[in-house]
Amino acid sequence: MLAVEENNNIQAKGPMKIKLKLFDPKLPLPQYQSEKAAGIDLYTRLNIQLPPQQVTLVPLNVAMKIPENHFVLLTARSSLQKKGLMMANGVGIGDADYCGENDEYYAALFNFSNQVVELKKGERIVQMIILSRKPVEVIQINQLMTTNRGGFGSTGE
Repeated sequence: MLAVEENNNIQAKGPMKIKLKLFDPKLPLPQYQSEKAAGIDLYTRLNIQLPPQQVTLVPLNVAMKIPENHFVLLTARSSLQKKGLMMANGVGIGDADYCGENDEYYAALFNFSNQVVELKKGERIVQMIILSRKPVEVIQINQLMTTNRGGFGSTGE
């Protein structure tokens, strides 16, 4: 079945299809963990030790080709903090043109604990959400001609 979008593009109904390469095919294919999950869980490709108070790049075992005008948003699984870990950059962004044969996705994880944290091969650590993007054109102006609201962070404490 087909649907017509606002811009008159015809899209097939149903899930978006992406092409995904596993670097270690013995590990599971990334998947949703529940019917209504927002993100698809990604797995560590290696057993890896993360030193305390340092950032470590953790290979996620996938390279992928996503549709044009989309991007991958990598976010921490909610349980990641229980291990003493967080994504060093808050979130990760994978552009549609990051799609080469060896363009493996990584998570930059910060170990905020005071001990070594070990991740086991095949452990789910981050999730990905594939979102659409609408290109914008940046136009420089000298004044916005609108009322100031009081500065950054002024609407609450």
